[in-house]
Amino acid sequence: MVGGGFAGIAAARRLAQLVEGESIVLLEAGRLADGPAGRNSGFMIDLPHELNSETYAGAIDKDLQQIRLNRTAIDFARDMASEYGMDAKVFDSCGKVTAAGTNKGIAHIASYKKHLDALGEPYTLKSEEEMQAWTGSDFYRFGLFTPGVVMIQPAAFIREAARGLSSQVKIYENTPVTSIEEERVLVTPKGRIRAGGIILAVNGHVQSFGYFPRRLLHVFTYASMTRRLTESEVKRLGGVPDWGVLPADPLGTTVRRCSDYSGSGDRIVIRNHATLNQSLEASDRNLKNAAVLQDRSFENRFPMLKGVEMEYRWGGRLCLSWNSVPAFGELDHRIWSACCQNGLGTVKGTLSGMMAAELAVLGESSEMLKEFMDHQKPRMLPPEPFLSMGANLTMRLKEWQAGKEL
Repeated sequence: MVGGGFAGIAAARRLAQLVEGESIVLLEAGRLADGPAGRNSGFMIDLPHELNSETYAGAIDKDLQQIRLNRTAIDFARDMASEYGMDAKVFDSCGKVTAAGTNKGIAHIASYKKHLDALGEPYTLKSEEEMQAWTGSDFYRFGLFTPGVVMIQPAAFIREAARGLSSQVKIYENTPVTSIEEERVLVTPKGRIRAGGIILAVNGHVQSFGYFPRRLLHVFTYASMTRRLTESEVKRLGGVPDWGVLPADPLGTTVRRCSDYSGSGDRIVIRNHATLNQSLEASDRNLKNAAVLQDRSFENRFPMLKGVEMEYRWGGRLCLSWNSVPAFGELDHRIWSACCQNGLGTVKGTLSGMMAAELAVLGESSEMLKEFMDHQKPRMLPPEPFLSMGANLTMRLKEWQAGKEL
């Protein structure tokens, strides 16, 4: 495996289940969980979450299929959490709330509610008073709770899963693969590794190996995390110790509050803003623009915490395709891709890694794999500079249209 995120970890575990007596090696370019896998907001979402949609929803048949696949991945992760003895705060089957603070957001929820009714999925509506009692914030006027989502501590999950796999899988951190030579030889700064088969679990970086040219979108999203809240600030805030909300508008603000886990202290994470960066690198200007938006979003939601500074700020890559399909399958002889998660890396990455391992060992014999592979190839992108100009202008327009939901 190349890549130690959700796809790589899932592929390693599934391979360990399918083969015996073979050497399984996972190479991670940096330290495990230091990249996007460990720095996302930690939602493992079972329901449709189409970022290109106004309300996350898609066609009924496709959404029902995606729910089945997503829940298979969540169950696989749940088994890992149980087998490796993860703390309840690392893997918490608590559901999620989609929240609205404006009339427009409430209209988005009403539309999503109709879609859930059509899918036959359960939900509970939360009033303004219930939202304030839960979050401590009077910003939210309405919420929709769905029970199937798992909230994870993503960095802890990746590291503890790696520890659990260490008896079956050789894991090498700080070992970037710079190229792949003939006969499946992986080149690293310190040597070469000849592999019987290779699973590329590197999301957008699959293009760094020459695959899927002009077919993948590299979108950065940004987040800020507060310093530890003091006891008096926690008391002023109120609400429950651990919660997370997704915005009713896909371009709105995701918020997560985490209580003291492993000495990290009570903190709040704010995530919003997105940019297309086909260079796979975000600029200082991108980070500064995100910081301005996130500070404003924090102030709008938590005026009682005036003066609480952000201790950490970062950006992380998503990989999407124009037609919202994965970059998956056998690329060359015994080289497989488990890439392009389309903005839901915790779940779709896990699923993609599982399916890549099955494809490598079993071929296309399982019904779940056939269902997963029932999609088009990633569509060719428009040429530059029109792609980046158009995509970034569209995202700025949608952020503006989101209004106070941002």
